[in-house]
Amino acid sequence: MSAHITGTTRIVAHLGVPTEGFRSPMIYNPWFAARGIDAAVVPMGVEVEDFAAFLPLLFRLRNVAGALVTMPHKIAAAALVDRAGPAVRICGACNAVRRAPDGALEGEMFDGTGFLRAMEARGRGAAGASALIVGAGGVGSAIAAALAGAGAARIALRDTEPGKAEALSGRLGTHFPATRVETGAYDPAGFDIVVNATPLGMRPGDPLPIEPARIDPGAFVGEVVMGQAETPLLAAARAKGCLVQAGEDMLYEQIPAYLDFFGFPGATADELRAVSRLQP
Repeated sequence: MSAHITGTTRIVAHLGVPTEGFRSPMIYNPWFAARGIDAAVVPMGVEVEDFAAFLPLLFRLRNVAGALVTMPHKIAAAALVDRAGPAVRICGACNAVRRAPDGALEGEMFDGTGFLRAMEARGRGAAGASALIVGAGGVGSAIAAALAGAGAARIALRDTEPGKAEALSGRLGTHFPATRVETGAYDPAGFDIVVNATPLGMRPGDPLPIEPARIDPGAFVGEVVMGQAETPLLAAARAKGCLVQAGEDMLYEQIPAYLDFFGFPGATADELRAVSRLQP
């Protein structure tokens, strides 16, 4: 963030509720300051019942550069944009919105991009792999689409909400017919990639979303939870010898895509980490 917010500062709204756990401002704003960019990411706690009215009004402001959208608004945002990128159409969720020159709201989804980039940075690819994804909401859908797009051979989906995994399976089948998609209560044994795309692990005492004892020692285990660097699931998987990935890894890898989408200068994940104010 610039030393002082002025009348020329461009605002990136960070929309969600609650805002207390938001981590992105502690990465974006030091980056803007380091590069001398007159911009700021500002958390805005928008209630569910107000979101549909608030989003279009936000973009009536002249100095808004875009919006980061997080839980619980990602699915609602997908229905509010005028033009949606391919990931949004597959996932039915949206985590970035900008105003086009013609005034239309454009939406994109970068969670899957970030997860895949972080995984590849650890030397694990998706081509030909099998993946179990627990949680078929916005982030789980985005990760599933990214893995299928990168050539995953088999994806199994599990969600506690009836019909959600089945609906995602249908969309994936339409766009990625070469990937075998399954739904149901799946044992993590035998999967190359295991992903927790639920909020479980965010709070102390949360139940484990996956039984770690059943995960293969050679599997890659990824989290989307941002509240802590290593959740109980990741700790258990690491103890088994698994290669693991925290939610913050996904965050750092997707920010370069956000910056490009909003029209800011580019950055690498390593450059962002170097100036971040997040606790290591």
